[in-house]
Amino acid sequence: MVAFGGIPRPVGVLLNGMLVAYLALFPAAFAVMVVVLCRRFGSLGLLGAAPLWLTTELGRLWILGGFPWELVGYSQTSVLPVAQLASLVGVHGITLLVLFVNSALAVALVGPSRYRGRVLVTVGVLVAAVVGFGQARLSDNRLVSQGDPLRVALVQGNIPQDQKWDGDRETQILNRYLDLSRQGAADGAELVVWPESSTPFSFEGHPSGEEIRQLARDTGVHLIFGSTQMRVDPEVQLFNAAFALTPDGETAAVYHKMHLVPFGEYVPFRSLLSFVGPLVEAVGPFSPGLRASTIPVGSHQVSAAICYEVIYPGLIREFVRNGSELLTAITNDAWYERSAAPHQHFQQAAMRAIEHGRFLVRAANTGISGVVDPYGRVVRQSELFETTVVTEDVRLLTELTFYTQVGDLPAYLCLVLTVVAMLVAWRPRVGRSAS
Repeated sequence: MVAFGGIPRPVGVLLNGMLVAYLALFPAAFAVMVVVLCRRFGSLGLLGAAPLWLTTELGRLWILGGFPWELVGYSQTSVLPVAQLASLVGVHGITLLVLFVNSALAVALVGPSRYRGRVLVTVGVLVAAVVGFGQARLSDNRLVSQGDPLRVALVQGNIPQDQKWDGDRETQILNRYLDLSRQGAADGAELVVWPESSTPFSFEGHPSGEEIRQLARDTGVHLIFGSTQMRVDPEVQLFNAAFALTPDGETAAVYHKMHLVPFGEYVPFRSLLSFVGPLVEAVGPFSPGLRASTIPVGSHQVSAAICYEVIYPGLIREFVRNGSELLTAITNDAWYERSAAPHQHFQQAAMRAIEHGRFLVRAANTGISGVVDPYGRVVRQSELFETTVVTEDVRLLTELTFYTQVGDLPAYLCLVLTVVAMLVAWRPRVGRSAS
């Protein structure tokens, strides 16, 4: 907000503090609910921590547009035998597992002695079953040989954020993407993917857009890339979009980003935040897309999640339910510089591959770009802030995992369980106060 939004540092600190304070409400609500349970059920109330925490994560997913960054379940993304559980119950199910194991250990430390052994045995059996399932799924490994093969090239242009919209650099930026794409095509790629907002202009309204169409014709590749799209009928609307071109240079499909970034693509409570005038003026009034539409690549369908859309489990499930055989994610993580965020973003994207049994390919402006197989294994990835093209073979898959079919129903059952538990736990207190 300060570096790219042009607002004074004190105002930026204030806005950031407001965001932190808002997000802090969710663990605070969790703590209050745990106290309520423990007052009613003693230390055994700690065993209810898992559904309580998951309920707060669901709140963070939906309230005020949602900000589900780094849910607890993502801590197990690289622990592959445990992470395979996501193919059954998604990242929320892994959150439940992590919280239940830790709450059971707490009960074993401070709970009634007669329950400690039983709790530890239960946890041990549960973890063993999860790991056993995960090892079996990893050993099966059949998804990496099923489906039709496709060679993909991921272009990492590595354009600094303060140069992306510099009009004097348009030709230089475009030529970099064209040259890297030709390298990928020469290496056998059939699909080339550029990052979010990769064109330094609006694709459809700029003369240089024809050079991109000619690239597809010259190389015979399918091309997916990020740009903006303006619509004027029935009203003026600006979209953050993913364009798909066929090998003859024609537009096959356009996907509009559905989950917009607060303070990046829109200003929440715009009228109330008039004091951040430069930011309000700098952030374009992007409109959200309305449908999780897929993109044709030959006779197949793929999806293109834009930026942090990939951290919304329900949206990616909707893509797959609509026929996506390959998950693509295009993003611009240049904002994050060399913080932990680019690594966290890539980690969260990898969980989507496990949940749906799909290959995931990710093109990021400054990294991390890479390919993840349907079991969450990173096949290839780039380094941060390198100019490169990542070329790899993937598979187009159609089989649906249990999670894809059922979705987050178990997670929302936990929400119901939390409401019931709170009503039961509060009832005696209400009775005493009334007397």
